[in-house]
Order: sequence, then C-alpha cells, then structure tokens
Amino acid sequence: MALVIDLKPNEKILIGEAVVTNDSQRVRLHIAGNAPIMREKDVMKEEEADTPCKKIYFLVQCMYLSRNPKEYHEKYFDMVNEVQEAAPSTSVFFAGINNHIMSDNYYRALKEAKELLKYEQELLKNATAAE
Repeated sequence: MALVIDLKPNEKILIGEAVVTNDSQRVRLHIAGNAPIMREKDVMKEEEADTPCKKIYFLVQCMYLSRNPKEYHEKYFDMVNEVQEAAPSTSVFFAGINNHIMSDNYYRALKEAKELLKYEQELLKNATAAE
C-alpha cells in the first residue's frame, strides 16, 4: 500500500536522500517503497538542536535518514544517559525510543522522540515558573 502525502504549495519533503519541493499548487503524492520520508516541518537542523532532548531528536532523525544508522548509536546512548541522570522522569520515553531503535524501527523512534520534546518543553516551562 502506498503512502499518500498532500503537499501544500512550496512545501518540501525528504524522500531518501532527495529533497522534493512542491510547485505553486497543492499536490497529492502516492509513494511506494521503503525510503525514509520526512516533511519539512518535522526536520530539525543541527543548529536548532539547542536542548538535550532536541539533540536526541536530531540523532534519532540522523539514524532514520542514514544508510548506516548504527553509527549514531553510541552518541545517542551517551546523551540518553546524561538526560536520564538529570531528569529521571524521562526514562519512560527512552524505554520506548530505545526499543524501537534496537528493533531498527527508526520512524517509530522518531515519533516517540517528538513526544519527548513536548515533555522537555513542559519541564523547562515548570523550571522557569519555579524561579
């Protein structure tokens, strides 16, 4: 079954190692195959990874898009240990993310990492409010 994606005018999407940019009209794509696919709005640039959990999201994204995702594992697991030491409540997120990574299901890991980003925002907001 093909993945169906609606692109807004001028929206970009990553398909494998290619960036596809839509023209000035809305378009619907039917994509079959096994290439990593990410919408522009979900792609994090390295310079945007300015918090510990954003760095983790970026590493999971790199795994998802990479031909050799295991090259990012060591750095990822080092970052996870640091974050869990600082915020043990994040462990529940990492249990799911790690399970997907170890099963080579990087897309699912990326989706769970997105939930981790939301949780990090809550933690940062609460820490700022407590000051």
